[in-house]
Amino acid sequence: MERKGSKGSFLKGAAWIAAGGFIAKLIGALYRIPLTNLIGGRGLGLYQLVYPVYCLLLTVSATGIPSSIAKLTAERIAKNENDRAVLKTAMKLFLFIGVFGSFFMALTAPILSKAQGSGEVLGGYYALAPSVFFVSAISVFRGWFQGRNRMFPTALSEITEQAVKVGFGLLFAYLFREDIAKAVVFLLLSVSLSELATLLLMIVLYKRAPAPDEEKNEGGRCEVKTIIKLSVPVTFSSILLPLSALLDSVLVPRFLSAYASDTVTLYGLFAGGAVTVINLPVSVCYGIAAASVPRVTTAAKGEGSARKAVFFSLGITLAVGAVSALGLYLFAEPAAKIIFRSLAGEELTLLIELIKAFSISALTLSCVQTLSACLTAQGKPQYAALSMMIALTLKTGLYLLFLPKREISVFGLAYATNIAYAVAFLLDLLYNIVILRKKRAKA
Repeated sequence: MERKGSKGSFLKGAAWIAAGGFIAKLIGALYRIPLTNLIGGRGLGLYQLVYPVYCLLLTVSATGIPSSIAKLTAERIAKNENDRAVLKTAMKLFLFIGVFGSFFMALTAPILSKAQGSGEVLGGYYALAPSVFFVSAISVFRGWFQGRNRMFPTALSEITEQAVKVGFGLLFAYLFREDIAKAVVFLLLSVSLSELATLLLMIVLYKRAPAPDEEKNEGGRCEVKTIIKLSVPVTFSSILLPLSALLDSVLVPRFLSAYASDTVTLYGLFAGGAVTVINLPVSVCYGIAAASVPRVTTAAKGEGSARKAVFFSLGITLAVGAVSALGLYLFAEPAAKIIFRSLAGEELTLLIELIKAFSISALTLSCVQTLSACLTAQGKPQYAALSMMIALTLKTGLYLLFLPKREISVFGLAYATNIAYAVAFLLDLLYNIVILRKKRAKA
């Protein structure tokens, strides 16, 4: 039987999540081909106006959950304790937060749609709101399974999520293709339906999980404050990206409007086009980040070398990320033409150049998520939050400097984001090195 903390177990777990994430992202990227044909660049732009708000609330209620729950679960297993107490406590806590997130999104929808200058997306906020609750529960299950070093449930749930969303999304886009605003609302409803289906799947997988080993100690209750103490810094770190994207959705179109007529399309080409393509390899590397948490946690508890575990994870991420970044730069044109087949002329040319300009972020963002996971596994998620806060503050300042220049235009957002991710990567690397050295000195 393969030891939980071994390289073979780590690579197997990383491969499961990488495969699931890649297939899910590939389905999502291919989804853009018929979707763009049906709703066009403006439809994508309207869709992307709502998504940053959703991602922000999703981060608060769910994104920080898997890695923190995985760490707590792995710790209990390492101590030969029953880990289901972690799941039960976390589920009660985050379901409450998920309910709050859904209601908050629905209540603030009129204000947000007005601030973005597009009342057409109001219904989209209402349609998307229930998914915040569903994803909160899904994320608890994913974290618990990951802490047990079972990555297949996460992979299967990600594929299910995308498949259901694509199925309903294409159906709605076709039915309402004559009314773009209405089509976008129903596209966002398809997201909520996909999360509901995924939650039902996770419940089935949980019920089929092996019963607790009678030889294990109960380990006592898992305190809510323990989960909060670890989850808050992880959540804060994760929330910064969607918060930045939300700010971008408000500021970028306004700055571009000084010299461009269809600012929604320009923003949509970057946020809904270039970012979608870049996220494909990043999603593959997420498997490495997720598998790093139980491995580094176990190593930090004295069952292996934490330093070797961290740098092994980073080495794999660097290899995959570098190849991906180079591939995106060299093959930006065929990638854009395949995924966004309906785009032509200036829009297609602009998207290709945006992918090339943004390709380096496939490497740096992948490294950031792996190193952030390693910091969480070592009980220092606050350092990841600090580095991301510094990086994204720099990003906003840079694109406010770049965007007013017509010759740079929306590329200013790509350049600023590249610099931000590079800074976050270097800071996370530095923090990991410092923490590992301190632990080595104490040993």
